Amino acid sequence: QVQLVESGGGSVQAGGSLTLSCVASDSRYTYDVYSMGWFRQAPGKEREGVANIDLSGGITYCVDSVKGRFTISRDNAKNTLYLQMSSLKPEDTAMYYCAARLGAAGYCIRNAYNYWGQGTQVTVSS
Repeated sequence: QVQLVESGGGSVQAGGSLTLSCVASDSRYTYDVYSMGWFRQAPGKEREGVANIDLSGGITYCVDSVKGRFTISRDNAKNTLYLQMSSLKPEDTAMYYCAARLGAAGYCIRNAYNYWGQGTQVTVSS
């Protein structure tokens, strides 16, 4: 079972930037067999997909509002997933979660992912 640990969240003013990281550890498989995703959940709202990256580096952004502002990437040598966020807006405020699934991309479907981190809080003030 893969374990995921997120970091990099914090409080910023609108227009600021943050980079989230998610480090994976797995005693059975190498990191490159997992498709990865970032999800977020704001208070009182459903958890939604933000972006995901598959085994071959194919990327999907799930939310139109993050396109051009957020960049997802992965470093398989470091077992790490990233989410670079810029031009942050108050509506980006949420708990951000890293998710993983073995094999093919899970895209923006929450139930497609088997493994989840504990989350890292992002708060954007106006």
